[in-house]
Amino acid sequence: MSEDALAVYKERLSVYYDELKWLYSELYRDDRQAFSYFLTVLERAFTERDPSMKAWDRLVVSDRQTYRDPSDVGMQMYVECFGGDLAGVRAHLDYVRSVGVKFIHLMPILESPVAHSDGGYAVSDFGKVRAPLGTMEDFRTLAKDCHERGIRIGLDLVMNHTSNEHEWARRAKAGEKEYQDRYLFYDDWSIPRLYDQTVPQVFPHAAPGNFTWCPEQGKVVMTTFYPYQWDLNYRNPTVLNDMTAAMLNLCNYGADVIRLDAVSYLWKKLGTSCRDLPEVHTILRILRIAADVVCPGTLLAGDVAMEPAGAASYFGTPDKPECDMIYNVSTMASIWHTVATRDVRLLRHRVEMDSSLPKSSTYLNFLRSHDDIDWSLDYEFLKQFGIDESAHRHFLNEYFIGKWPDSGSAAGVYDADPQMREGRLCGTTASLCGIERALAQGEQDKLPGAIRLDLMLHALLLTQSGVPVLYSGDEIGQCNDDSYMEDPARKTDARFLHRGVMNWERAERRTEPGSVEQKLFDRIRELVQLRAQHRVFNIEADVWIVETWNDHVLGIGRYYQGEKLLAFFNFSDGEEIAWIDEAEPYVDLIRDRFTEAKAVAVPAHDFVWLLTTFG
Repeated sequence: MSEDALAVYKERLSVYYDELKWLYSELYRDDRQAFSYFLTVLERAFTERDPSMKAWDRLVVSDRQTYRDPSDVGMQMYVECFGGDLAGVRAHLDYVRSVGVKFIHLMPILESPVAHSDGGYAVSDFGKVRAPLGTMEDFRTLAKDCHERGIRIGLDLVMNHTSNEHEWARRAKAGEKEYQDRYLFYDDWSIPRLYDQTVPQVFPHAAPGNFTWCPEQGKVVMTTFYPYQWDLNYRNPTVLNDMTAAMLNLCNYGADVIRLDAVSYLWKKLGTSCRDLPEVHTILRILRIAADVVCPGTLLAGDVAMEPAGAASYFGTPDKPECDMIYNVSTMASIWHTVATRDVRLLRHRVEMDSSLPKSSTYLNFLRSHDDIDWSLDYEFLKQFGIDESAHRHFLNEYFIGKWPDSGSAAGVYDADPQMREGRLCGTTASLCGIERALAQGEQDKLPGAIRLDLMLHALLLTQSGVPVLYSGDEIGQCNDDSYMEDPARKTDARFLHRGVMNWERAERRTEPGSVEQKLFDRIRELVQLRAQHRVFNIEADVWIVETWNDHVLGIGRYYQGEKLLAFFNFSDGEEIAWIDEAEPYVDLIRDRFTEAKAVAVPAHDFVWLLTTFG
């Protein structure tokens, strides 16, 4: 390391050294040897960081708020589905940019077993890309191309567990105690049974239990998610040291957004739910410091399965930040509940809660993700309307699989009990909105309404506070793909229904006037452009619920630096009125005309964006 580089490293480390040492010592009982090794991890990663990435750091750090700009829109994708491999993703970057996307999130690309990968979340090597997708050097090249286009690139770091085929797990199965100590091994079932008294199950039907028998050692190992995903033991400092090294290595190859998967599960303690324990925040703060010392251009995104109000703690504090962004999973489920019920009261409540959070909180919002839609709604709120949780979960699944006469949806259900009363929903946005069924059954009269619903939901996504994240293919109305049923390794996991291969032939039809692809692509791109053009969509904007006096119409208001937006979303099958009476003259951004904001008529499954300017 040159003297200048060494000086930069020492200066950065000095800012955090006392806090870092205190946090590490508190977590690991003043294990000085482990802390000394942790520091070598940081120094080595800093030394290995490419000059181009250090230049990227300087560019990004000069404005840490760039990712909070209205023009920031993300796109989530599986590499193998979108481009076949990393080189294929590179080949389609101009397409990505044409949508207006400035951040791509690549779903897990690291090495994982073919038979038991959980979509790549059972990692067997944190430093190696899965062979069919390319190499780490291919990823580096992709990252450079993204940065040249002003696109951030994000990767998952699966923090809670490894595959049972990871080298650590193989050595643990071979009897090496050092590696057994990296997991949570028990000689018999007595302690696991104590855990089970307080630890809920993640997949009670698809993967029941929190522990798995290891026949090679005749012991029990903790497996919160699937039997082939062994939970890491963060009470062992070696685990944190090596996982930090893995994170920094990904950053050095070009990842500038790291999604910390299942981060709230990291710390295990008897007598608790093993969720969201204080030690998790200590670990997050240590990871944040590590990134700020080695690669300060990196953003950390937390995958936290909690309500936004509870998840807000994962941002840390302004002077001691943890995550830069948090995934908002709760509002997504409320949106689809509203599609089925046509009643906006829960969604209005949900958006109001989101809007009350500090402006410094940046949420990643989406209509759907790689995962399922879990019906963990606010049933205490819904109870006042006579809604029973079990019956309502059943209704929602029945509705979206198309069993209700007014539903055009074609979804699948994952992790279902025999009666399908506790299942989770799977499906692309187009299939959930009815586009798939209308096309398949030749119901041309139903197609326009399904397209309007799809566009209305995307407009709602772009109106929410935070960073909107599209799922690749949704911009052209990609439908469900049931070919996963032909793959023995995937056929039992219905989530692959909406993880289909990008249909590039359909994407080409986005230039054909009147095609479904053209109608969706052009309008979604227009919405993204409008969002980028108007400061009222800034994350710092004031956001409130507009009372429409109509339970079919959601009203959202936004104000920022002289711009005021009134947005209305009609979830009904017929035209509805938003009963408002505003004095200012407005422009209808979609229809490009002046209008009054008085008793606004909103067509069925459609939306209105009204803008006025002050000063």
